[in-house]
Amino acid sequence: MRTFLAFLYLVLYLILTIPLMIAEWIIGKFNPDLKDRSSLAIVQWGFRCILWICGTKITTIGKENIPKDQAVLYVANHRSIFDIVLCYSQVPGLTGFLAKKELKKVPLLNFWIANVHTLFLDRQNIKEGMKTILTAIDLCKNGISIFVFPEGTRNKTEDPLLPFHDGSFKIATKAGCPILPVTINHSREIFENQFPWVKKTHVIIEYGKPIPTAELSNEEKRSVSKMAADVIAETYVKNEQLVINA
Repeated sequence: MRTFLAFLYLVLYLILTIPLMIAEWIIGKFNPDLKDRSSLAIVQWGFRCILWICGTKITTIGKENIPKDQAVLYVANHRSIFDIVLCYSQVPGLTGFLAKKELKKVPLLNFWIANVHTLFLDRQNIKEGMKTILTAIDLCKNGISIFVFPEGTRNKTEDPLLPFHDGSFKIATKAGCPILPVTINHSREIFENQFPWVKKTHVIIEYGKPIPTAELSNEEKRSVSKMAADVIAETYVKNEQLVINA
């Protein structure tokens, strides 16, 4: 029943928000900042409703670690298609995602995710991929955070992490913004572990201490992906026990 209701809600949300899409397009012509913030609110509301329908409880740890006065590069582990829904429902300010280019082809959904500064990354095209990274750097410099999953794909193994791709970390080192490690536990239990059904689940999201890239030496910047990966892997193992005992 949860699976059916979640799918039905998504379809109705995309159809019934078409008038809002038009309104947001008009608002963006005259007041881009208002459009950014209203689109964020609309998308977050939609994601929170889906999580409620799916019976997903979220325990958040370390939200006080998110800087309030500057953009950050969020980097997280990735085990479920629900990770974007979980994380984006939590972000406190304007935030874009680096997402696979395939999402750009999903009708109606592509409008909303593009409207909140989602950048579509083509990993097979180095030139286009570099343009996307440069756009993300500009967004961070202009106060808009970016959320990335550096593994590049969902981790279907029992290991805490797949190897991180270093390229996305250039967003932080070139923009001079902090890197915020984000660890997600138990998200695969929402859907993937009992595909094609949705299951009531308790997810833990922990925000680590920011890594201040502007204060790092050039040598430290070259290994910053390992710094973030080590924090996330350690936190994942720790919080997996919290989930088991919850």
